[in-house]
Amino acid sequence: STIDPETSLEVGRAVVASHPTNPPRFFDAPVSGGTRGAEKGILTFMVGIAEDDPQFPLLQQIFSYMGTSIHPIGGQSLGLAAKLSNNYLSGMIALATSEAMNLGMRLGIDPKVLSDCFKTSSGGSWVNSTVNPVPGVCPDAVTSKGYEGGFKVQLMKKDISLAVQAAQGVGARLVLADAGLKAYASAAEDPTCRDRDSRVIYRWQALR
Repeated sequence: STIDPETSLEVGRAVVASHPTNPPRFFDAPVSGGTRGAEKGILTFMVGIAEDDPQFPLLQQIFSYMGTSIHPIGGQSLGLAAKLSNNYLSGMIALATSEAMNLGMRLGIDPKVLSDCFKTSSGGSWVNSTVNPVPGVCPDAVTSKGYEGGFKVQLMKKDISLAVQAAQGVGARLVLADAGLKAYASAAEDPTCRDRDSRVIYRWQALR
């Protein structure tokens, strides 16, 4: 599960201190892609290492058995920084997609037609194309299977909370964070949403 960058730094320092005469290296390498990406071996790795680090080719080789996109983000803890940034973005896009789909549907648009329109328009996204929050739009996605499996809504709430804490620590303003965090926190406590994929935010937002 995703943790905060500062914890990664603390663990790294502890690892180095454990063998002062021959200090080992520690790298954070969170992933994106979910269970589907893991099953297909197409995960994205965000590695806390510089591209010119002599250890990167070895890590790249190891991670290539599990993923197809391996990004050297920079120094230690920056892999987690990228992961938190990504999950914050993904969560907000899912919530915005849910709202936009609900708006269009209430105005009379068929959900599949609306999603297809988004795909070739400025509102398009991976969320819309692959795991559209509205059941039936993406038949093979968890969103069309009762939101069972996938990335639990509680984990999205946790990761957005960690992103907010990290942003506060560096003075980064997150305009959408308050409303988004409240939405996911409420969905995480809703018995019809809890323990389901985070795109269940559509159920919480549109069907209340």
